[in-house]
This record gives sequence, structure tokens and C-alpha cells, in this order.
Amino acid sequence: MIRELETVVLGEDVPEHGLTGGDLGTVVLVHRGGAGYEVEFVTLDGETAAVVTLMASQVRPIARRELAHARLLEAVAFA
Repeated sequence: MIRELETVVLGEDVPEHGLTGGDLGTVVLVHRGGAGYEVEFVTLDGETAAVVTLMASQVRPIARRELAHARLLEAVAFA
């Protein structure tokens, strides 16, 4: 099970928050024994980009020998 403060990989795009599958986030809260997670996504310069509630199927632990990749966070328009 993924625990609080672990880094996870987003498994799918979440366009309403400007997130793309493969983005890295930190679990800040575990819901219902791992059924879901509150995950914070932070830019490389330390700015919180989004805090999102995700189902367990939408994130996964970091796998061995994976590389991180940097990308520019696009602006998200909220209605």
C-alpha cells in the first residue's frame, strides 16, 4: 500500500488541474485504507500546482530505474 509522504506517479491525465500522466506527486493523505489518495503536485521551484483527490487506480508507486522528466505547467482556466 502507498503511504503518506510517498512519491507517486500519475497514471492518467487530469486536464482540469493541468496534470499529465507521468507527473510526480506526494501523497498527503490516504483515504479508506488505500482506496484513494490526496496527492500534492509541486513545480520544481516549489510552487504547489495542484492538490487532487485520486482513486488508487489513478496513481502508482515509482518503479525501479525510472527517470524524472521536466515539463512546463500550462495555465489552467477555472470556470
